[in-house]
Amino acid sequence: MIQVEPVHAPERSIALDRLAVDPPIDTLVDLLVDQAVRSPDREFLRFADGSWTFAEVDDWTSRLARRLATADGVRPGDRVAIMLPNVVQWPIAWLAILKAGAVTVPVNSAYQRADLEFVLRDSGARVLFTDAGHAGLVEVVRTATSELADLRVVDASSPAELAAYPAERPAVEITGATLANLQYTSGTTGFPKACMLTHEYWARIGWFCANANSLGADDVALTSQPFSYMDPQWNTALCLTIGAPLVVLPRFSASGFMTDVREHRATFVYVLGSMPTLLFKQPPTPRDRDNDLRIVLCSAIPVALHAELEQRWGAPWREIFGMTETGVDLFSLPESTDDIGSGRLGQPVPTKQVRVVDPQGREVGDGESGELITSGKPMMLGYWNRPEETAQTLRDGWLHTGDVAVREAGSYRLIGRIKDMVRRGGENIASAEVERVLERDDTVVATAVVGVPDELFGEEVKAFVQLAPGVEESRETAERILNHARNHLARFKLPRYVEFVADFPRTPSERVSKPALKARAIEHPGTTYDLQPPRD
Repeated sequence: MIQVEPVHAPERSIALDRLAVDPPIDTLVDLLVDQAVRSPDREFLRFADGSWTFAEVDDWTSRLARRLATADGVRPGDRVAIMLPNVVQWPIAWLAILKAGAVTVPVNSAYQRADLEFVLRDSGARVLFTDAGHAGLVEVVRTATSELADLRVVDASSPAELAAYPAERPAVEITGATLANLQYTSGTTGFPKACMLTHEYWARIGWFCANANSLGADDVALTSQPFSYMDPQWNTALCLTIGAPLVVLPRFSASGFMTDVREHRATFVYVLGSMPTLLFKQPPTPRDRDNDLRIVLCSAIPVALHAELEQRWGAPWREIFGMTETGVDLFSLPESTDDIGSGRLGQPVPTKQVRVVDPQGREVGDGESGELITSGKPMMLGYWNRPEETAQTLRDGWLHTGDVAVREAGSYRLIGRIKDMVRRGGENIASAEVERVLERDDTVVATAVVGVPDELFGEEVKAFVQLAPGVEESRETAERILNHARNHLARFKLPRYVEFVADFPRTPSERVSKPALKARAIEHPGTTYDLQPPRD
C-alpha cells in the first residue's frame, strides 16, 4: 500500500505544483484503505442519522463486497446498480461494488418506469441495490421485462446484517484503469448514454480539487445533490484524498442550506444550476457571514450576482467547468479575483488541453466563437455500447463538448451550445427523450421540446404539441398529456409549458426545424399553457 502524506492546507505554491502531478493513489478502494490505516477514527461520512469513520466504512464495505461476491455471485466487471436516495447505504454500496471489482450503475431515485427500464437493460446490470420506497417500481419493471427476469434485487444492508462475512475485501486486482462507473448522461440523440469512468478518473478529480483549493484534513465538505449524480461522488473522492468528513444532506433546500453549512461548520461546498439564485433569493439575516466557508465551487455562477454572493456569505465563489465525460477541464483559482462577475471559466487544468475550433476543426482566434474541445486526463473511456457515438464525440484524442465558447485573456467563456438539450438548473434534459414519451399518448401526433429562458432555472422545458384531428386544444388536454408522461419521466423532465400547433416546419430530411419553430412562435405566438409544478 502506498503511503501518502495528507494535504494539510499547504502553501499555495506547493499546492499548485501538485496540480500537474499524477495522484499517488489512483483507485478509490486504495484511498479508503489508506485513510482507514492512517486515520481510522477520523470521521468520513456524516448523514442525518449518524456518522461513520474511515475504519468503519472500510470494514462495512469490505463485508458487503464479500456478500456481493459470495451470496449474489458478483464477479469483476459485472454491473451493479444503485437506486437509493441520499442515505449512507449509497456510498457504502458504491465502494463495496468497487471493492468487488464490479462496475457501479447509479440510477436517479426520481426515475419512473421508462427511465429505469432503459438504464437496467442498457447497462446489463445483474444486481440492484434499492429500498422499500422503490421496491414496488423495481418489481413492476423487472417482471414486465424478460431481459430483467434474472435481476437480483438487494435491500440496502446495515453493518449488523453483514457480521457473518469476512472483513477482508475480495482478492481481485483493481488498478486506476479499472472501470468504476457507468455514469448515465443524456445525449444529443435523446437516448441516455453511459460514460465509462475509471477509478483514476475519480481519483484525479479528488486530487486536483484538493490541491487547487488547498483543502486538507481540517476541512469539512458538504453536498446536497442526489448521490446518483457525479458531484457527491467526486466530493467523496475529494474527502478520501484529504482525509476529511463529507456531510451529505437529504436534499437541497434553499431555506435551510446555509443553516446546515453553519451548523456542520462546512468549509467547502459545490453548487450548480439554480442553486446560487435560489440561495440569494432567501431573506438576508445577520448570521449570513457567520460560517466557516473557505471556498465555494460552482458551475455557471450568475454573473450579475457573483460579487454579491461573495459579499453576502464572506467566501470566494469560483468557477469549475467539466462534463461527466471529462471530469474537470477549466477552473478559476481562489485568488483569481479578476474573474468575479466576468462569466469567465478560468484556465485549463494542467493535465488538460483546451481549444476553441470552427466546424472544420481549425482553432479560432481570441474573441471568436467556436466549439470547445478538450483533451487529457481525466477523461471517460467512451460511451458504453455506443461505439459510433464515442467516435463522434472523441475524435483524434479530442472530446467535442458541443458547447460554444470564446477564448479571452487566457480564459474561456461559454456563449451557447450545439447540442439539442434543455439545461434546467443542474439537469441536462434531452429533448428527444421527452418527445418520445409525450408521443406515446394516442392523441399526440408529434412533439418538439425546446428550452425557453427562465430566471430561476436558466431554462424551462416547453413542448410544442401537434394533436390528432378532433382533439380539443385546451389546458385540460395539456394536463392530461403531462399526467400520462408523469408515470414515465422524472419530474424535472416534465414540460412546464405546452403550446399546441397545427404542424411543424421541417428540414429537407423531414426533421422538425426547431430554429424555424422558435422563430414562428415569436412572430405568430399561439396560446401557451403554463403548467408550473411546485418549485424545486
